[in-house]
Amino acid sequence: MDKFMERAVELALENILSGGQPFGAVLVKDNKIIAEGVNELHKSYDVSGHAELLAIRRAQQELKTNDLSGYTIYASGEPCPMCLSAMYFAGIEKAFYCQPVENAFEVGLERSKIIYAELQKPKAERLLSMVQIPLNEGQENPMKLWKSKLTKKDNDKSSRV
Repeated sequence: MDKFMERAVELALENILSGGQPFGAVLVKDNKIIAEGVNELHKSYDVSGHAELLAIRRAQQELKTNDLSGYTIYASGEPCPMCLSAMYFAGIEKAFYCQPVENAFEVGLERSKIIYAELQKPKAERLLSMVQIPLNEGQENPMKLWKSKLTKKDNDKSSRV
């Protein structure tokens, strides 16, 4: 087994012994561990306290960047939809996992199963009701403000060249 995967599994085993769930993750760049994480739901009472998310957060805070392009994550279990989404947002380009999500289902960790199924459904058929409330007429549009600030930054940069 790969040394980084061995470390992810070791973290998962240690986490079980300390009262946590069987998940560990290691974030790697240039053959070096940059950050690690384990599920800390039992400590933080935070549903986003997953191993992969914590490794990503720690790396981003330490490196002061949101861009983890060129990084690889090793996870003891197949990442859930939330962790997978974070990897996409961070620009992580490769993920390895040891145990497939079906193994988690077999031991009673089934939330991911529900979410994966829900994501396949049209919004109107999902268990979680999602209702759009449009902006009021004349109300400032946050997306347009964001775009104008980006355009201004780009113009400022190009005028300095």
